[in-house]
Amino acid sequence: MASSNQTPEQPDQLENINNRLTNLGRNIETNKKAMGIAMGAILVVACLTFAWLYLYKIPTNNKAMEAYNKVELSSMMNDSLSAAQYKKVADEYSSTAAGKLAALSAAETLYNSGKYDEAAKYLKKFSSSDKVLDANAQILLGDCYVNLKKYDDAISAFKTAEKKGKGNPQIAPRALLKQAVVYDEQKKYNDALNCYESIKKDYPEFTLGNGISIDSYIEREKARL
Repeated sequence: MASSNQTPEQPDQLENINNRLTNLGRNIETNKKAMGIAMGAILVVACLTFAWLYLYKIPTNNKAMEAYNKVELSSMMNDSLSAAQYKKVADEYSSTAAGKLAALSAAETLYNSGKYDEAAKYLKKFSSSDKVLDANAQILLGDCYVNLKKYDDAISAFKTAEKKGKGNPQIAPRALLKQAVVYDEQKKYNDALNCYESIKKDYPEFTLGNGISIDSYIEREKARL
């Protein structure tokens, strides 16, 4: 009697097992197709990256460096010619490291020629992971704005230089000193005083090179207040 009660259930059990196996097989096929598409996409991206790197980026960087070095070797030319050549490299290869260096060199040459507005334009094209170089570029940008009497822009540039050069015993206090000079020009004596006091507190080894101590400047600002 027991065996007769179990027999009707067996076909259903077999059918359920077959259905599960069928669904499992379909899932495997679907996953295989998805993995194949994903692997294909990864391969395409890898190929495109390889092509961009070796067929465009590296050759472009090499050409840019060659062009920059060529101008550097011709540094005996006058400032106008030097600036023109640096500008050409900076404009043509703006996305490369050499192009950015050319922008900085162009800015320095333009600044020395008194072309402060154009120098500022090329300084804005410069950037570097080297904080010291980047900070010095910001100081030069601030100097451009001072000569253009754009004092608020100058203060902003000097503050950026101070931030980038924070802890550097030469760059940060120099940026603070330049801020103080501009604040004096704006008759913002309290702000100038804060700059001088920051130099004394954070960079006591810094010297002005003119024989006058920071304390003298601090006393002067206090007297003006």
